[in-house]
Amino acid sequence: MDNSTPQPIPTPNPTADPNTTDDRQQKEALAAFTATLHSVGTNLEAPLRDRAANIHTNTAALEIQEAELAGNTLRLAWQNQQWTKFADETREGFKEIGDIQNWAEMIERDLLALEEMMDVVERGHAAHRNENGDETEWNGGVGNDNSNSRKGQVDIDATGKKVDQPAKGWMRWW
Repeated sequence: MDNSTPQPIPTPNPTADPNTTDDRQQKEALAAFTATLHSVGTNLEAPLRDRAANIHTNTAALEIQEAELAGNTLRLAWQNQQWTKFADETREGFKEIGDIQNWAEMIERDLLALEEMMDVVERGHAAHRNENGDETEWNGGVGNDNSNSRKGQVDIDATGKKVDQPAKGWMRWW
């Protein structure tokens, strides 16, 4: 077999270009990368979708709570006004009580002053009485003493008050 034609050296398939193998590998890598991105996106998207759905379903509950809160706020404001009104009325009442107490103390001082003046006048009258029990003219007046004196004499204790008469005073119950 002697053939004069030389046999070519075996070479790789000329139709199988090395660029086509690289293209195929690139396409496979691109498909794998795209699948990975899609998987990561799905993994991140699922919880976000769940949260969005949860927020959407809770919107009605939040609106109900908002309405309740608004109603409670109005009731609290009304109650606050009532308490403020009550506090103001109580403060005014205490002022009136203080005014009444001051008024009563002033009247008591005036009555005590009148009582003291009457005691001084009675002691002065007792000193100016004559033997018959008739009062002599003193400070422009004449009168008749109807007390239980013994012939114009009056029993007087150490303080100068009459003994046979009960204690006098406008505020003797105190």
